[in-house]
Amino acid sequence: MRCPWCDHPNDKVVDSRTAEHGEAIRRRRQCLQCGRRFTTFERLEEVSLLVVKREGAKEPFDRAKLVAGVIKAIKNRPVTEEQVAQVAASVEDKLRRKGPVVTTQEVGIEVLALLRPLDDVAYLRFASVYKDFQELTDFERELGLLLQKREPVGRTPT
Repeated sequence: MRCPWCDHPNDKVVDSRTAEHGEAIRRRRQCLQCGRRFTTFERLEEVSLLVVKREGAKEPFDRAKLVAGVIKAIKNRPVTEEQVAQVAASVEDKLRRKGPVVTTQEVGIEVLALLRPLDDVAYLRFASVYKDFQELTDFERELGLLLQKREPVGRTPT
């Protein structure tokens, strides 16, 4: 680490402690040339995440694209921006755990899994684009699956 005042390349660490809720390490350093102190932070470098599109092309994961898709699905629905941010963060975390290369199918599945308990209409809207619905029967099938999972246990049909 070079001293920000005299540009000398050697220093010593005087103090180390965790910072940013354990996400970084704060180090106080002292230059061995001029004796002045300065602070540095160490953070984990995030692994880049690539998404393989349906046609085989690869592109870097873009959280903004994911958020834009979810925002279209929740239009005029009782879902907050904070909930959208939580969905995006959760999806990105799950995808990073899967590895550096994921498919658009994996992205879609993760989004759908989080939208289902959040809002049924938003779920159907997102599913219609993600699953490329072409006919009314596609909507009916997905709605039937959604309603089947919502049916209360122990209820007898009348």
